[in-house]
Amino acid sequence: MQANKGSLVPYGEDEWTSRAADAFRTLFEKACEVFFVFNGTAANSLALAALCQSYNSVICSSYAHVETDECGAPEFFSNGSKLLVARTDSAKLTAHDVRTLSTCRHDIHYPKPRAVTITQPTETGELYSLTEIRQIAAACHELGLYLHMDGSRFANACAALGCSPADMTWRAGVDVLCFGGTKNGMAVSEAILFFERSLADGFDYRCKQAGQLASKMRFLSAPWVGMLESGAWLRTAHHANACAKRLAEQLTDLSNITLMFPVQTNSVFIKSEERILDRLRMRGWRFYTFIGGGARFVFAWDADPAQVDRLAADIRLLSRIEPLNAAVEDQFPDPQQPSSLD
Repeated sequence: MQANKGSLVPYGEDEWTSRAADAFRTLFEKACEVFFVFNGTAANSLALAALCQSYNSVICSSYAHVETDECGAPEFFSNGSKLLVARTDSAKLTAHDVRTLSTCRHDIHYPKPRAVTITQPTETGELYSLTEIRQIAAACHELGLYLHMDGSRFANACAALGCSPADMTWRAGVDVLCFGGTKNGMAVSEAILFFERSLADGFDYRCKQAGQLASKMRFLSAPWVGMLESGAWLRTAHHANACAKRLAEQLTDLSNITLMFPVQTNSVFIKSEERILDRLRMRGWRFYTFIGGGARFVFAWDADPAQVDRLAADIRLLSRIEPLNAAVEDQFPDPQQPSSLD
């Protein structure tokens, strides 16, 4: 509301954008280059494109958002840089994965590795420890690779690990971070931080070419001032993580419900019989089942603990209903129609 008063210089030359960038530099204890874009797909894709030529490749997990959910945008914006996918059962990359993919071939027919991207926390809600990040970064820099961190839920990782943003990024060896705002309660905007400032050369032109230079940039940057200066970015992340833990704790004693991954941030993945998932949907709950066939519940910055308890109660109730009684139970759906947690 404050940024909406009066007229200001456009295209990021305004006081709000400068103030937001300085707030990031204060938070990260680093004189980094800061850019603001509309969404996470643009942030990740443009950041990786800045690190690579068209003949390069980017090493990532098979679960990575850039691989599964960005419609080829990283390849598009880099003019063809290939994603090299580590085919493992884990959503986390290891230093060994990086070495294996980057050294398996050196001939001119192979897309030359130039960057590695890790998601913190991962698509399964798991965390890289600071030690794991340092090990990956060490392998990257030993091999002449840049390390990019997809931090669409970066705040949740900071809240869970209890570490400073600096310790989880540039002090650990991360070169570029995409810091998510929309998944932490903002209407729009993601921030891209280049800790090695020379990597940002020409990035302003790249943003303009990709349609990411907002004429009224202050409306993308001003909300970051409130988020960072007030500490709301971390408080809301703590709340979202606590809601996920609240659900998980109410399901651990059920024999036919399995937590698929450790609940470390704001995501809970459960494996159960299909009839239970079907009846959860009939009761109004909405969720995805795209990773391993389990149900994914992601808790937002403003999740209602009472609603979390209603979800837990429904899961517990349905887990006790025998298949022979399911047809009867279907005739009596819960009258409450909860909104989506995902």
